[in-house]
Amino acid sequence: MGQFTNKKAIVLGGTSGIGLSTTQMLRDGGAEVIAGSRRECEIDGVECVQVDVLDREALSALFEKHHGFDYLVNAATGGSRAVGPFLEMDLDGFQNSFAKLWGYTNSVRLGVPHMSQTGAVVLISGYPARRWRAGTIAIGSVGGSVEAFIRLGANEIKPVRLNGVSPGLIDTPMSPLKGEERANFYQKGTSGHIIPRAGTTDEVAAAAIFLLENEFVTGTIVDVDGGAIAS
Repeated sequence: MGQFTNKKAIVLGGTSGIGLSTTQMLRDGGAEVIAGSRRECEIDGVECVQVDVLDREALSALFEKHHGFDYLVNAATGGSRAVGPFLEMDLDGFQNSFAKLWGYTNSVRLGVPHMSQTGAVVLISGYPARRWRAGTIAIGSVGGSVEAFIRLGANEIKPVRLNGVSPGLIDTPMSPLKGEERANFYQKGTSGHIIPRAGTTDEVAAAAIFLLENEFVTGTIVDVDGGAIAS
């Protein structure tokens, strides 16, 4: 676990799934953590704020309030994402999937000017960006854009560092499936992977923590996917 005493972190999408695990790890490492979400929340030892990553005015106010903060993690999806075969996909749904990218670019553009010069940003991509999986072309296209933004943007925002984590199939609250149906979904979805199981939110968050801590890493995507891309 990282030691983040005297550090301040803002985690957007920080109240559920990967974002919540990251929030808790930062808090447990001694950081002052502000967790942003569209919904109200209550997390012990964490300041929760309601904010939409697509609301630039609200984001600006949040970053101004915490001027000089050290870390920014954005795990917010920005909204619904289209799934299914591309030639049957509603094009408005495909376009709306890019809300995740706009939320990321909003947070980096508006947040970095208020960050410590030794700070770091971590964004969350996803393995469909580099490996085709049926029904995920919209998600993969968004992820590919996020990863390009990370690699190119790292040159623009230095000395603040910019990195990303690319999760595989992760068991998160985002999935509405229950019981045996849920177990079968994850089993089937990972059966061809080198590590044939779904990942956990803590396993992904641990990579985000690494990228915040390690001051010699920028412009990099860390895969936490059970070997999905390599399989």
